[in-house]
Amino acid sequence: MRRTTLTLPAAALSGTLLLTACGSGAEDGGEATLRFLSLAWQKQSVEANKRLVEEWNEANPDVRVEYVQGSWDNVNDQLTTGFEAGDPPDIIHNDSPALADFASRGYLADLTDLLPGDVKEDIRPAAWESATYQGQIVGAPFLQESQVFIADRELLEKAGVRIPTPDKPWTWDEFAEASRELTDGDTYGVGWPLGNSVNRVLNLSLNYGGTFFEVDEEGNATAEVGAAEREVLERIHDQIYVDETASPKTIGMAGSDLLPGFFAGDYAMVQAGVFARQQVEEQAPDDFEWVLIPPLVGETAEQGATSQTLSVAAQSTDPEAAAEFVAYFVGAQNQVDLALGDWLLPTSKEAASAPELNTEEHGWDVASASADDLVMAPYLQVNGYDEWKNRVAQAALDEYFNDQIDIDELSERLESEGNEVLERYNY
Repeated sequence: MRRTTLTLPAAALSGTLLLTACGSGAEDGGEATLRFLSLAWQKQSVEANKRLVEEWNEANPDVRVEYVQGSWDNVNDQLTTGFEAGDPPDIIHNDSPALADFASRGYLADLTDLLPGDVKEDIRPAAWESATYQGQIVGAPFLQESQVFIADRELLEKAGVRIPTPDKPWTWDEFAEASRELTDGDTYGVGWPLGNSVNRVLNLSLNYGGTFFEVDEEGNATAEVGAAEREVLERIHDQIYVDETASPKTIGMAGSDLLPGFFAGDYAMVQAGVFARQQVEEQAPDDFEWVLIPPLVGETAEQGATSQTLSVAAQSTDPEAAAEFVAYFVGAQNQVDLALGDWLLPTSKEAASAPELNTEEHGWDVASASADDLVMAPYLQVNGYDEWKNRVAQAALDEYFNDQIDIDELSERLESEGNEVLERYNY
């Protein structure tokens, strides 16, 4: 769910984080100030975040929230600095893959008893799982994404390819056949953005039950790559090198890098997170018609999902008030506005039923339906996942998708090199 944005200079962000010691408590009936680190970056999303802060401050004059702008590009390094110095923001916007590491070091407050029951009931259970660490709720999940495909409608219709719907999606086999039908001359059937492929592959592999990790009762994790984990990997690899229906030029690209080629007809479909609809809508030529392809089905349509979350620093001077703001922020109507701002999926069941999120315009009906198959990404419970991903998995997958190693060597490296990393994090 993390996207590349303009980087806020480290000095600027750390200076903001270290401005005061984790908010300021009210003394003698005075005003308390809580700092809210927001990572919103799209114009509409930033406006929604700031509006919610303003509305909170108007309704709660004794507990003022100060909006602090952060950046996805360096937030975890800057938070680590703030935590270690004893003065992080009170309220922290992040994504669920980062929570386990901070929670394991005691930096995040347990929200289990601080959030009201109606909020906990309204948010989907699978979303709560993504923000729970060792039985403690350490973040309130409010936005998620699914993995979809965006297709050139004209090319689909020209090739006579059935446009799938949430009620009748493509299987992976049907997707492979559609890709063959759409490959014509200089046009590939699909472009896979594989520059940062780890999370994408792990989330999609749940279609076949692939989890990549086993975690025991003590929380110790081992990397395991068997037939289920190989399924999606081999299907993508085969599209590039066997069927030749996937463009090899996109192997090193990030999602947005594919869009110029997509608009130019280099590939009929692009794989993307559901939020990419906004970039397509804003950047496509006026005469370009696109359609959202629902998630594919293997043995199931399940996908691993991460969440954008709000957490409360354990060092906050007023964790109860901070949790009240969190509960307000992730309320159903607010989630509608936040989802529209980021073109993502709300975790609130009530918000998901909003008419604005179920219209055919911009593919919202297909996008919202995809939320039903989101389950917790298993790697969220793995201590050391980030190091496994960055030191082992990404390099190995790059070699595999560039056809420099085969699936057996890839599997062996993910396991053996990966377990050398994970062993250091096990108890």
